[in-house]
Amino acid sequence: MITVSGLTKSFGGRTLFEGVTFKLMPGRRVALVGGNGVGKTTLLEIIVGEQRAESGEVHVGKDTRIGYLPQELTEQVHGSVIEEVLRGAAHVTDLQKQLLRLADEVAETGPEGSHPDPEAQSAALDAYGTAQHHFETLGGYGVDAEARQVLAGLGFSTEDADRSVQELSGGWRMRVALARLMLSAPDLLVLDEPTNHLDVESVSWLEQHLASWPGAILFVSHDRDFLDAVAERVVEVSHGRAVEYVGGFAEFIVQREERLAAAEAAAAAQQKQLESTERFIERFRYKATKARQVQSRVKALEKLERLQPPERKDLVARFGFPPPQRSARVVVETRNASVGFDGQAVLSHVDLIVERGQKLALIGPNGAGKTTLLRLLLGQIPAMSGEVEIGNNVDIAEFAQHQVDSLRFEATVLEEFRAAVGDEHGRNLRSVLGSFGFRGEAVDRRIADLSGGERTRLALARIMVNPVNLLVLDEPTNHLDLPSCDVLEDALIAYPGTVLLVTHDRYLIRSVADSLLEVRDGRVIFHPEVDEAVLAPSGVAATARPATVSPGTKRTSKLETRKLTAEERQSKQKASKALKQQVQKLERAIQAAETQASQLSAQLADPEIYDDHARVRQLAEELDVAKATADRLLQDWEQAQIELESVLD
Repeated sequence: MITVSGLTKSFGGRTLFEGVTFKLMPGRRVALVGGNGVGKTTLLEIIVGEQRAESGEVHVGKDTRIGYLPQELTEQVHGSVIEEVLRGAAHVTDLQKQLLRLADEVAETGPEGSHPDPEAQSAALDAYGTAQHHFETLGGYGVDAEARQVLAGLGFSTEDADRSVQELSGGWRMRVALARLMLSAPDLLVLDEPTNHLDVESVSWLEQHLASWPGAILFVSHDRDFLDAVAERVVEVSHGRAVEYVGGFAEFIVQREERLAAAEAAAAAQQKQLESTERFIERFRYKATKARQVQSRVKALEKLERLQPPERKDLVARFGFPPPQRSARVVVETRNASVGFDGQAVLSHVDLIVERGQKLALIGPNGAGKTTLLRLLLGQIPAMSGEVEIGNNVDIAEFAQHQVDSLRFEATVLEEFRAAVGDEHGRNLRSVLGSFGFRGEAVDRRIADLSGGERTRLALARIMVNPVNLLVLDEPTNHLDLPSCDVLEDALIAYPGTVLLVTHDRYLIRSVADSLLEVRDGRVIFHPEVDEAVLAPSGVAATARPATVSPGTKRTSKLETRKLTAEERQSKQKASKALKQQVQKLERAIQAAETQASQLSAQLADPEIYDDHARVRQLAEELDVAKATADRLLQDWEQAQIELESVLD
C-alpha cells in the first residue's frame, strides 16, 4: 500500500531522523513511538504529503486514499455537526444526489412527464439502476445512521448532532473531525494523538472500533492501554533512526530490551577483543619475529567498524517535588453542595471529604462537570447551596491545558521559566530545567520550535518547581512522550501530598489513584477503589462496530492476560489500602506517644517538682512507658511500611 524509503529530515539545524524505512500493508495497524521532539508528527506529515523530506521517498499505491487527523485543527468549519461528519462520506452523498437527479429524469421522460421520450427514459432507468446498485454496495442507505452511531461513540448526544460546529470547543471540534474521517473509511488512517481530546469512555469505544478497522492505521499515542489494544506493530523513532518491531506494545517493550541487551553484549565483546588486540600490538610492536602478525592486526583494526553501545538515556523529565508543608487532615470538604451557572445546577448534593495524602482520579463523560467540580473544590467558584471548606495550610498548584497555550512562543525556554518562577533561593534555573528534560542548549531554544510534548513538560515544570501539598492536574499527559509519562507516574506515586487528577489515561489512573470520583448525570459518586467496571462502563463495547475480521488467538490471549492483570492489580490495591490505613493509624499513635513523652520530659525538667520525690518517680516511670510505646510503635510502622512497599512493587 505505502512504502517509506530512506526518509531524512532536519529542523532548526539538527537532524530529526535519517534513513527511515518501513512499509504499511493493507490491514496493518502500526504505532509510531518515540520521545518528544524526535519528529513523529513531522514524519506523519511527510507521509500524508504536508511536508517534504530532504531525501528519501514515500511511494503510495494507486487509488490509495489517506485520511489524516492532526493534533491541532486549522480548517474553519461551518454548518451542523451531522452535516460536517457526512462530508466524510462525500462519495456516498454525491451518489445520492445523482440518484435524485436521475429519478427526476425518469419522471420527466415518462409518459406523464413534461418531456416524454421512451428512449431517454430507458437510458435514465439504466443509469438509475446502475447508480442505485453502487449506492447500495457502498451502504448508502445506512450512512446517516452510521454517522450518528460514530458521533454517539465519541460522546455526542442526539441533540448535539444538529448543533453548529462553530458553537463547540476545540476539543469537541476535534471529535467532529475524527468522526468525519472515520466515516470516510480511507485505505490508510493516519492519527496524531487521537485520544487527547477524548474522555475515558470515548477512548474505550475508539480503541475497540479501531481494533476491527478493515484498513491500515498509522498512529501516534502516549496512551499505553490504547497502544496495546490497537497496535500490532510498533515503529520506534530514536536517536535519528527508526526500528520496526512485530507485535503489540507489550511485545515491543520486551523485544526492544532484548535488542538493546544484544547490542550492548556485542559492543562489550568487541571492546574486549579490541583491548586484547591492542595489548598484543603494544607488546610485540618492536619484536622482529612478530612484525607480520602485528601489522596484520593493525590493518584489521583500521578496517574494523566499531560497534557503539546503544544509548539508553532518553531525554525525559525527572519530575520531582520539593517537600511541602503538612496540611490539615481534611484538605477540602463539601457538605450538600450544589454548583452551576446562571441559576442552573451542574452538580447537586455533593458530599465529599478529601483527606491528606489521597490520590483521587476524576472520571466521567466530557461535559459532565469534572472541571466545574475542581473549581468548586479549589474555591474558584462559589456553591449555589451547601458548604465548601478548604483545610488549614493547604498549598495548591494547578496544571490546566490552557497553561500550555499561554506560553510565549517568542521567548526561550529559560526566559519563560524565569518569568514564571523567578530567581528565588539562589536556585540554578538551568539545573532545574535539566531535571525536566531541558539540558544544555535546549534551554535556549524558542518555545515556537518545541514539540507539543516539550511545551507540556515546560508547563508542568513551572508548577512543580515550588513545594505544594495539593496538586491538581487536568490532562497532564497530553502530548507527553511515553518515557515522560512513566516518570510522571513514578513521581505522582512518590508524591507525599494530595492529588486531584483528571485524565483519560487509564494506565496512569490505575497506577496512581487510590480512589475514583465519578462525575455523571449531575452527581458525584465516590469509589474507594479503582474499579475496571467504572473505568470502562458497561455498554461501551456494545456501541463498537461489529468486527469485519475474525479476532485471532493472540488477541483473545492478550485480553485474557489484561483481565488477569487487572484482577491482580485490584487485589494489590485492596491489600495496599488496608496497609496504608494501618500505616496512617500507626503514624497518629506514634505522634501521640511522642507528644506524651515530650510533655513528661518538660515536667521533669521543672526544678520545683523535685521536692516531691513520689511525683518525680511516677513521672519518670510514665516517661519510660511512653518512650517504650513510641519505640514499639515505630518498629510496627517500619514493618508495615516494608509490607506496603513490597505490595506496591
